[in-house]
Parts: sequence; C-alpha cells; structure tokens
Amino acid sequence: MKKISIILLLALLSFAACSTEDDGSGDQNGGQTDSFDRGAMLSHWADDFIVPAFQNFSAATNSLNQATETFAANPSAENLTALRAAYRSAYIDFQSVSMFEIGKAEELNYRNFLNTYPANTENIQSKIASGSYNLELPSSFAEQGFPAIDYLLYGLAEDDTTLLEYYTSGENAENYRAYLSDAAARINDLTAEVTASWTGSYRDTFVENTSSSSTGSVDRFTNDFVMYFEKFLRSGKIGYPAGVFSGTPSPVNVEALYAGDLSKELYQEAVNAYSDFYEGEGFGSAASGKSYKQYLQYLDSMKDGQDLAALISTQFAAISNQSAALDANLKNQVETDNSVMLAAYDELQKAVVLLKLDMMQALSISVDYVDSDGD
Repeated sequence: MKKISIILLLALLSFAACSTEDDGSGDQNGGQTDSFDRGAMLSHWADDFIVPAFQNFSAATNSLNQATETFAANPSAENLTALRAAYRSAYIDFQSVSMFEIGKAEELNYRNFLNTYPANTENIQSKIASGSYNLELPSSFAEQGFPAIDYLLYGLAEDDTTLLEYYTSGENAENYRAYLSDAAARINDLTAEVTASWTGSYRDTFVENTSSSSTGSVDRFTNDFVMYFEKFLRSGKIGYPAGVFSGTPSPVNVEALYAGDLSKELYQEAVNAYSDFYEGEGFGSAASGKSYKQYLQYLDSMKDGQDLAALISTQFAAISNQSAALDANLKNQVETDNSVMLAAYDELQKAVVLLKLDMMQALSISVDYVDSDGD
C-alpha cells in the first residue's frame, strides 16, 4: 500500500509540474518548444516601432487637420498647395502604421475607414449635395479617409482655378468645405484614439501576452501582419489595378488615383516599412531588436537547404529593386505597360509564399484568415 501511495504521489507531482511549465515561451501549436524571448520581441515591436510610428502619424494627421481648417476658412490657391502637401505627407506616413491592425485599430476598423479605395465619388457628391451624412457607418468606408480627400483635392476639376470654385463660388461650396473638413477631422480623431491606446494600457497588454497559443500576441499579430502584406500591399496596391484576379487591367483601382504621381511612392514606402519591421529595425531611429528575422535565425529555419530568414530579406530587396522600374503614377503604368505591374506582383507573390507558408510554418503559427485570391 505504501509503495502504491508513493507511486501515486510521484505521478501527481509530475502532472503538477507539467501543468505549470508553460510560461508562454513554448509552442502549443504542434511544433517543437523553443525558448526564444517573445517578450523582448514584443517590447521591441511596441516601443521601437509601433508606438513611435503612430506618434509620428498622429502629428501628421494633426497637421492635415489644421491645414484643412485653414483652407476651409480661406480656399485660396496658396492654402490649397499647403493642404495638398499636408495630405501627401500624412498619406506617406500612414504606410508605416497601416500594417498594425490589432487592438484599438482592429476594434475601430481603422484601416478601412482611412484607406478604402477607389473612393465612391458618386456617393460623396450625393452626400455633399444633401449635406447629410454619417461617416461613422461602415457603409461609408469608401466615402472618407485619404481616398476621399484625394478626390476632393485633385479630382473635382482639370485645373486648380476650376477646382477652387467648388469651394468658393459653387452652388454647394459650403458643403464641400464642410465635407472636406469632416473627412480630415475623422482621420485625425481615429488616429488619436489608436495612438492613445498604444501609449496607454494596450501596450502592456500586448507585450505581456507572450503565450504561444492562437490567442497570444505573436500569433495574432503575425496573422494580421502577413494578411496585410497579402491582401492590402500585394493585392490592393498592385494586383487589382494590374487586373491579376479579373484578367482585365483596372487603372481606377490605383491608390491615390487623382493625385497622380503619389501612388508609386506610397507603394515603396509600404514595402520599406514592412521590410524594416521584419528585419527588426526601429522606426525613425537606429534602434534594432528581436523580430521575425532573428526568430527564424534562432530556429535555424531552412527552405530547400537555404537560410529562410535570409531568403525573405533577399526577396524584400528584389521587390524594392523591381519597384524602381515603375512609373511614378501607377495609373499611367497600368495604361501604358501593364507588364511592369505584373512583374511587381510576381515579386510580391514570392514573398507571400515565404511569409505565409514557410515563415508561419517555421514559427508553428496557424493561418487564421481566408484568402479568396489563393497563394
């Protein structure tokens, strides 16, 4: 009896030890456990990239809002030029935060409200004419944000003199000014809310959730991170305008359609920001730390006998190099030589395979989103 009791006690102790062993550093997705410091990686992500990127963007949206108010009060050629500069600067800065659709941003549908394109210009005109609208409704995604401002600053007329008449002497001039102001204010307000969340309690919530389960910060963030590249960067910026999925080129699907020479810069900025984050670089600083590349190196991950971490870095470089061949205006590129756009898509697609299939498998993270376009 005593021998049986001792065996039972040992079994219970063993079970208790196993049940308390998981400190969030192991892998519960069916792969090998590892002791990579996820907490340090999450801290680096939050403190050295995400928070400063949002703070930078928040300053840009505040400048955009102020420039819009100045223009609405006095729609002059000089103020139009200043407003366009603020719009372009903020749109460029947005590329460094668009990939972070987690926490408050996910709750608010942040990216959809700020950058659903092409803008629904017919609905925008209708709402300006009526003076009645609610930009908080999900049905208004394509009637606000940067694409709507793009249309209101560049797409109303062929020349600036005629465009200014919409805001000065036109039949609905007051409504045009109000709609433009509301669109800029909403970008600024939503950004302030997301930034406040990151600089408040959400930062700690994000960093402290080091679990390797599907609800852990790394797993959830990685799914969002890869989905952004696949659906918004690859498909949105290049695939849809190039007609990859429909078989027919569609230049009206280009980002920043009316501004003209901004679309390529937005694409390149998004690629650079994404690559920097993967590499572990800090935002706007020399800070570097643990990120996906270091994690893959720690795991000694290979693909066809080659270092996976290096393969992904090399592919990002190939994407950047190929982008140099694109016209500054991607609409012009689609219309004059769409083969260059298709070549850009091919390079992006190679990275999708490396990220979604190889990297996520190496990290033992299951894909939790559906891609209707295929891999």
